[in-house]
Amino acid sequence: MTIFDAWSDQPWFNDGAAVRVSLVCFGRHDGPVRLDGREVPAIHADLTAAQEAQAGLDLTRAAVLAENRATAFVGTSKKASFDLPGHIARRWLALPNPNGQPNWHVVKPWINASDLARRPSDTWIVDFGVATSEQDAMLYEAPYAYVEQHVKPEKLQVRAEHERRHWWLHARTAPEMRRALEKVARYLATPIVAKYRLFVWQHRAVLPSHAVCVIARADDTTFGILHSRFHELWSLRLCTWLGVGNDPRYTPTTTFETFPFPPGLTPADTAHQRTEALAGGARIPADLPPAVRVHAEAIARAAHRLNALREAWLNPPEWVDWQRTPEEEAAGFPPRPVPKPGFAAQLKARTLTALYNQRPAWLEQAHAALDTAVAAAYGWADAAPAMRDEDILTRLLALNRARAGEQAA
Repeated sequence: MTIFDAWSDQPWFNDGAAVRVSLVCFGRHDGPVRLDGREVPAIHADLTAAQEAQAGLDLTRAAVLAENRATAFVGTSKKASFDLPGHIARRWLALPNPNGQPNWHVVKPWINASDLARRPSDTWIVDFGVATSEQDAMLYEAPYAYVEQHVKPEKLQVRAEHERRHWWLHARTAPEMRRALEKVARYLATPIVAKYRLFVWQHRAVLPSHAVCVIARADDTTFGILHSRFHELWSLRLCTWLGVGNDPRYTPTTTFETFPFPPGLTPADTAHQRTEALAGGARIPADLPPAVRVHAEAIARAAHRLNALREAWLNPPEWVDWQRTPEEEAAGFPPRPVPKPGFAAQLKARTLTALYNQRPAWLEQAHAALDTAVAAAYGWADAAPAMRDEDILTRLLALNRARAGEQAA
């Protein structure tokens, strides 16, 4: 069947609902083909136009690459009121329990997409892990009492029998993600749905929600590759779109596992998850061959600089104190940014979304330096800023198809 007429993205209003839809006509057709009202040679399944000069740019042909698997994960899904304000959680950290264990075993800092794109909300969560029995959970007195009061009534109303029977546990506990994060001191987090494709470092003790995609790597090289123009273009073309704002949706399968990393720097190459520190603080994957290491170092230094500049803009030392209680320190939880007196309003406006809306010259320069380093790792000496998006995507698709063919052989 041939798609012969389509509108790829249209607002739709019906009975108070405001959504966006695609309209597609397909079947046997001998006449002109139109996409969004203009005539085109053909329409791909992802509702992009095939152009004669871009015959190879059908990104629906991109394959999941085995080398990228077991690296990107979606956070836990609580589906009930397990979350609580930080001031309550910190008070619990100092309380004793009859089992002699600290409450920080089951009370943790928590993030959702807003914590990444905006300011940290200082939200915490009760998390009894993957398979804790109710008998063991109740030995953590204050967290269990809170969940019994706030969560149990909600969970007893859900349809899923497993959730009702194990009401003190999150609906989806993400055991694979937890195992992966045990091997790293920090991880990369990106909002699944957001205006910009942003990657942010998080301490491994911080539990991510299902609105966050987690990359279980601690090296600045991987951070730099993912924050490059190359991965951003790929993710925007292979993602889905959500909501009235038509924001891109990032997933482990379609956008991460299909992306062809530079040779020698794929997730399979860094699966051991060991890192090595460079002078200046950047970290690269350990045990790389010399020819690959030179590129890993260049990417890591550019990525480390980008992150340092962003952090200094988000949390200027003149405006911010970093604090944690003795109990937080004993638990190994990261410090929290707290506004100095008189600076709360200014800090509220300092978000990553606001920064990328403004896109100041220093940010553009830092990203350009990062893109140059990543292009060199691909061996693309001609990948200047003026290179067309379509040309970059064509190269990435060819690399994806070649690697998929190697895997199948």
